[in-house]
Amino acid sequence: MPTQSDISTPFDLPSAVVIPEWIDHNGHMNVANYLRAFDTAADALGTYVGLSREYKKQANVATFVGDVHITYKREVKEGDPLRFSGRIIACDAKRVHYWLEMYHADEGYLSATAEFLDLHVDMATRRVAPMAPEMLARIQAVRDAHATLPRPEGLGRVINVPGS
Repeated sequence: MPTQSDISTPFDLPSAVVIPEWIDHNGHMNVANYLRAFDTAADALGTYVGLSREYKKQANVATFVGDVHITYKREVKEGDPLRFSGRIIACDAKRVHYWLEMYHADEGYLSATAEFLDLHVDMATRRVAPMAPEMLARIQAVRDAHATLPRPEGLGRVINVPGS
């Protein structure tokens, strides 16, 4: 188990480049491809905390997304380099709540955020089930290290029209 000083706060995730197939008729990255890019970053965060493909195959478990909220801050266009960061917000034996941020890698601006709630699923029953205690302990250690960061702006945001 890593010590808190071994845990990145926040965790830097693999970078990407906006490819032509991700562009819509408005000339910027399409909404569906923000989710695609965040999903790839989420896989890297899962691997970092121990929820790797190998663990899932060996334990016959998976993680299913129970909820996701994406906010769009500033557009990105074809060829733009992206960088991602992520952090664990909360967890229990069956759920992991985490936050991801997408930045324009050269210009540094925040392009979008994504808030996920993943469910730990036993693939034999296809039902939410507790993860192994050592896995939960690893994720809790990361959560505790990330708790030192300021609360992300927009965490837990509810969709609404102001004044309605």
